[in-house]
Order: sequence, then structure tokens, then C-alpha cells
Amino acid sequence: MESGALPGMDEFRMIERIKSYFDRIRERNGELNAFLAVFDEERVLREAEAARGPLAGMAVAVKDNIAVRGEPLTCASRILEGHTAPYDATVIRRLKEAGAVLLGKTNLDEFAMGSSTEYSAFGPTMNPADLERVPGGSSGGSAAAVAAGLCDAALGSDTGGSVRQPAAFCGVVGFKPTYGRVSRYGLVAFGSSLDQVGVFARDVGTVARVAQVISGGDEADSTTAPHPVEEYPAALERGVEGLTIGLPREYLPEELEAPVLAAVRAAASALERAGAKKVVEVSLPHTDAVIPCYYVIATAEASSNLARFDGGRYGLRVEADTLLETYIRSRSQGFGPEVKRRIMLGTFVLSAGYYEAYYGRAMKVRRLIRDDFTRVFEDGVDLLLTPTAPTPAFRFGERADPLAMYLSDIFTVAVNLAGVPAISVPGMTDGLPIGVQLIAPHFGEEVLFRAARVIERGGSE
Repeated sequence: MESGALPGMDEFRMIERIKSYFDRIRERNGELNAFLAVFDEERVLREAEAARGPLAGMAVAVKDNIAVRGEPLTCASRILEGHTAPYDATVIRRLKEAGAVLLGKTNLDEFAMGSSTEYSAFGPTMNPADLERVPGGSSGGSAAAVAAGLCDAALGSDTGGSVRQPAAFCGVVGFKPTYGRVSRYGLVAFGSSLDQVGVFARDVGTVARVAQVISGGDEADSTTAPHPVEEYPAALERGVEGLTIGLPREYLPEELEAPVLAAVRAAASALERAGAKKVVEVSLPHTDAVIPCYYVIATAEASSNLARFDGGRYGLRVEADTLLETYIRSRSQGFGPEVKRRIMLGTFVLSAGYYEAYYGRAMKVRRLIRDDFTRVFEDGVDLLLTPTAPTPAFRFGERADPLAMYLSDIFTVAVNLAGVPAISVPGMTDGLPIGVQLIAPHFGEEVLFRAARVIERGGSE
């Protein structure tokens, strides 16, 4: 049975479910630190009583870089500590209109810059599967909240894998849509050409229901596409008969851990048993350029986007004798070390004399990476199947070196550079969660959900 509220659920059961989630949050959040803010329970219960729509009574947590009117919006940063959102993000408005019930704001790496949720200014989030291991990042709070049963579903943001990688580490489903499929209005910008709002849940069906509601064009976000939105939940049982599945050889290197490779092979076998026409090896030849390309573009866009946090209009303000010194002190005390690192890298690659050598070249390489995906899909491949992450969740402090941390996203960042949709479906190895990733062509969410459902059920259909 799906984890989200079911159609036809009576009001009494709905209210009791919401109460049970608040009880679980009180019981477990102290050790997990998944939620940074929990909304007023009495108000939420009143909203649940009035909830109507396709998601009526579904309990949803929200990453704390997405605006919910009247609630905290900190991005897990001291520079926004105490800040309250003055409006609802488009995805939040759509969830409310569909009857979803919002429980609170979840922890993240500061300004979504990280792969472990160790870089939150308000302390790390723990992985419910093993409290000594990271939950992944940057949406680690959302992934942990879903995995621990503190909510039915959660929103995250995915700039280079920040939904899919923590989903794999925590053993839940994590979905990143096509760029332009879901509005970014009300999502605090990190890398504007890469960011997308994504969804976590414990099963594919719940993810599909939430994705259905939040998808579609938005006049408030000019980057959204008017492309029609398919009926994702209705498509789930259509299966994968006749589909061709591609295994990119660059994503299955010899040094890949055996259990991760085994999970990918098992997923491929499940798809074949369910009627997929064939599984073929393919090549994405510019994969070795993905990490350097991403960290030029993402840091450049971060430098530009975070220039607005200067102690002027909102957030932390540290007064000084001059305006310039006020800016310097506010940003120095407000931002953490990883955010500062990325701002400095981004400022450098955008600086006079270096722009074309770094950012300009990275954008050209990005086009080559996107063309790799386009070519494979035009050659008859319907979906790509890869690992989500090269390893299970690592222990806290194991990847203090920034480069080692950045390589955690080696299988996810290309999806953001290409703008295509992807989903992580959970598996297990030696008692720890891992994930396999499905990647579809632009606006191929429907087939993505169909295949994810098959893998989730082990190809038994």
C-alpha cells in the first residue's frame, strides 16, 4: 500500500494520521535533526480537517530553501537565521490546493551546497539506517524524514543530485524532473540553470502523485515549459514492454563496488522480466568532463545568486563604520566555509580575464554532455540505467576533503547539466541502502515512473 494518504480516507483517520506524524517527529527528531522547524500542530490539524483534493491529508515536509508563507526560510545558514518567507512558492501553493498538509521545514547543507548535510549551520542530519552515517545531501533532512516515517513525502531541491543521492543513501525514492517541468518560483537560487524541485517518498506511486500536482508551466517562472503534463499515477501500471534500456559503460567502471554493480544488474533483469525488449551497452563519452564542468558552472551561478545576501534587506546584518565593511562582516559571519569556498571559486571563474577560459569553456562542454544524452535517446534507447551513487552512505567526517565530497555526485550531476529527468529507486547491500538511477529523455517522466515501478516490484509484473 502506498505511504501517502489514500483516496476516500475518512476525516477521523486522516487527523489521526497527522497526529501520529507529529508524535513521531517529537520522538525521533532529537536524534535525527531532520526538521529545522515544525509547524504549529493545532493549525496544521485544522488545515487537515479542511483538506480536499487529490493529495488530501498527505503529510509533506519541505526542504528549508523553499518558501512557505509565514514560516522560517533559512537555507540552513546563519545569514538567514530568523528570516520568514513572505509568500508561498508555486510548488507549495499547488500542494496546498491539492489538499496536502505541510508539517515543517527540513535540514540541508547550507544553501544546498553539499552532499552529506554535514554543512548545515544548525547541525548535521543523521541517517535513519545508521546514525553514524550521513543521509546524503543536500536534501538530507527531507530524505531522512521520509525514511524515518516522519511524513508521507517531502520536497527537496536537486542541483547536481541533491534529491537522488540522499534518496539512495536513506533507502527511499527520489525524483528529479526535467528542467522546466516544475516551477522554481520560491526556491532560493543556488545554480539557476541547474536547480529543480524534486520529490521524496517511500514508494514510486506517492512520488508520482506529488509530481503530478506540482508539475506544469508557471507565469511566475519564465524557465518553465508549457509542455503538457501526463497523468503519472494512471501510467504506473502500463509497464515497460518493448522498451530498450541503455547501460552507459562510463557509469559501470571496473572499480565500482560489487554490490552497487549487482544492484544495477538486478534492476536490468527486473526490467527484462517485465517485458523490456532489450538491455544494451551505450556510451556517454564526455562523462569524464562532468564533474569539472559542473563545479565551474554551479559555483559561478552560486557566486552571482548569493551576492544578494549582504546584510541589507534581510537576514543577518553586522553593523560597521562603513557600508562596505558592513557587507564584509555580514557575509563573513553569515556564510559557512563550504558556501564561502564556492562563492570564491565562482567569483574567480567569472572574473575579468578568466570568464571565457573557465565559464565560457564549461558551457561549451555542457552542450557536448547534453548532446551525448540526446544522441543515445535518438538512437532508440528509451531509458538509461545507472548507479545513483558509487557507494552506500559514508560515515561522518570521512570525506572532509572537498574533492572527495564532490565525487560523491559523479553519477548524478550529468542529469542536471543535460536537463533530463531521473529517479533513484532503493535497494540494499550489507544492511545499508543503495540506489539505482533511471534517466529519461526530456519530458519523459511518464516512462520513468513506469520503469521505476517495475524495479520497485522486482520485475514481477
